[in-house]
Amino acid sequence: MNSSLENLQPYPFQKLAKLLEDLSPNAALSPIGLHIGEPRHATPEFIKRELINRIEGLAHYPTTLGTSWLRSSIATWLVRRYHLSNVNPDTEVIPVNGSREALFAFAQAVVDTHAGVEPVVVCQNPFYQIYEGAALLAGATPHFLNLLPENNFSPDCAQLSDAVWARTQLTYICSPNNPTGRVLSLEEWQHLFALSDRYGFVIAADECYSEIYFDEDHPPLGALEAAEKLGRSGFPRLVVFGSLSKRSNVPGMRSGFVAGDATILKKFLLYRTYHGSAMNPAVQAASTVAWSDEQHVAENRDLYREKFASAMKILGDTLPVSMPDAGFYLWLRTPVSDVEFCRRLYHEGGVTVLPGSYLGREAHGTNPGENFVRVALVAPVAECVEAMERIKQISSKS
Repeated sequence: MNSSLENLQPYPFQKLAKLLEDLSPNAALSPIGLHIGEPRHATPEFIKRELINRIEGLAHYPTTLGTSWLRSSIATWLVRRYHLSNVNPDTEVIPVNGSREALFAFAQAVVDTHAGVEPVVVCQNPFYQIYEGAALLAGATPHFLNLLPENNFSPDCAQLSDAVWARTQLTYICSPNNPTGRVLSLEEWQHLFALSDRYGFVIAADECYSEIYFDEDHPPLGALEAAEKLGRSGFPRLVVFGSLSKRSNVPGMRSGFVAGDATILKKFLLYRTYHGSAMNPAVQAASTVAWSDEQHVAENRDLYREKFASAMKILGDTLPVSMPDAGFYLWLRTPVSDVEFCRRLYHEGGVTVLPGSYLGREAHGTNPGENFVRVALVAPVAECVEAMERIKQISSKS
């Protein structure tokens, strides 16, 4: 077996189950789970109809590159959403089976263990655990950029030495960020692009939360958009990862895309051809119509906007809570340790959240997830409101 498997840590939800196994939730209260980032809004009917109507596609093998209709739908959406001059659907877009699968596979294709130096993969900390697992199983060493409240959760690249950046082959950047909700500014992208130019590493921009935001007139800046604003023709060494899961409430469809540098995507397509990761034809058809419609996405944002407004109102005078730039997570500072706070919420309030320390690693002398919890506002509005009331009550006793 691959010895690197021994380096993988238990997944956060495994650790959470272990943390709570000796407790019983308050039997007088209905349980509310806000620990997993799984959208629980209804899947739009038109997407389900298209999936059913195209089920005959199961009789045929799909191609790894997907249909031209799907790629064109994604390219058109990217141009419209990010005000791009052009995205070539034949060379700059590949459909994938959800961003999680592609984020993992990308490291396996990019990292070169024969380059003569020990390869490094950089990611923000705390982080989506797939990045670390992908790096380790590709034979690279993860290095972390701590996201700290005193720095407005900015990924300060000065935390790593020139020697580390010189060995870096891949950097994962999640914007809007999981779990902090922070969106990178144009200046931050410019600095990261300059480092990529200097050291030659590839940037994997995870944008699966890009369509959950609160001001309809100011959607989050995207990596491709930043690159074009800065005159970076062809998106050099940049690949973005998008997903329908959160945008369209279809996490079970496993549908997303990668887009960006055509030279890198050509090699990634070769990898995927051997990997055997072509998208189900019926899912391709349903994805095509999903990317072509914005009304259901705006309606989805309305629900999240209502939940966050309620959370701010309920928790504002009890906990130091603030709105994220985007996404559906509250990154909530705790009055006691994050682990103890999770246990209290579960035992006394029947509310399950995720300790922030489970999403982070000890780096630069600290685990930046400590004393935070990630609260996923994915449940229906009434459940989220009830959960906030319980969190407030328990916090006031801490």
